Amino acid sequence: MDATLIGILVVVVGVIIVGLVYIAMRDDKSRDPLQERLAQFGERELPESLEEIELSLSFRDRILVPLLRRIADVTARFTPQKQIDETRKQLDMAGLAGQLEPTTFFALRIGLTIGLALAAFMVFFILSPTRDPNALLYTAGGAGLGYFLPIMWVKSKITRRQDSILKSLPDALDLLTICVEAGLGFDQAMGKVYEKWDNDLAIGFGRVLREIQLGKVRREALRDMSDRMGVPDVTSFTAAVIQADQLGVSMTKILRVQSDQMRVKRRQRAQEKAHQAPVKMMIPMVLLIFPSLWIVLLGPAVIFLIESGTLGKV
Repeated sequence: MDATLIGILVVVVGVIIVGLVYIAMRDDKSRDPLQERLAQFGERELPESLEEIELSLSFRDRILVPLLRRIADVTARFTPQKQIDETRKQLDMAGLAGQLEPTTFFALRIGLTIGLALAAFMVFFILSPTRDPNALLYTAGGAGLGYFLPIMWVKSKITRRQDSILKSLPDALDLLTICVEAGLGFDQAMGKVYEKWDNDLAIGFGRVLREIQLGKVRREALRDMSDRMGVPDVTSFTAAVIQADQLGVSMTKILRVQSDQMRVKRRQRAQEKAHQAPVKMMIPMVLLIFPSLWIVLLGPAVIFLIESGTLGKV
């Protein structure tokens, strides 16, 4: 079997496995299972049998999700509690709290590791007519890819979430300042941010409000929010708010100062990225643009020298 065909088969099998896992773990916010079931059985009084109800569920709800939950229950028995707590913190920072449990995440890693390893084993050991000496290495590479792929996915979500929070923080502080200056309390001002916007920072404020309503002290809820986000600017903002609350300082002044500082920091980050742009542009210019210019400018001269025999004499 050609090496190109083998590579294509590996890619196809890997994409299928990753797609099945993604379907099993995704959280479709627009999907309301209760409304779907009510609409399905709304025309008749009672379902005919329990088997009919089970078969009416999707492949994700019938097979993939229960399978991952069972694997998660098994992995939870052999996973140290410290590692589970660290994974839970990473999932919280990625904004996956309530959507993906740490044990389910471990089950996802195990499933991908076994699935990609089996796919590589079948392609390089069973389907290949000639035994590739690097087949075992490819199988180990597939297993390693399946093991580290969920970690890279979570880290990429953490990075995107932190960037989103950094971009929306100055505007959120402006809205908080306006609301507090208008006479609202700090909690009500956070409620306004949560009502007006639908981003990661507003969702974090909404969780803080729910925790306060359930009895948690505001300073503890704010500290937990800063720990879940892992953004230094949010940490400094929550520390200033907690200190102002403890010392009795005017919340309006604190928010105004924090808003001005965040805007200055955002401007400095933009200037830093602008200064980094020429350095980053050097790589594509040297590798792509300059060779093309040399071919265009020197190509006719080289052709003329070859045809005239001058280049050969040199």
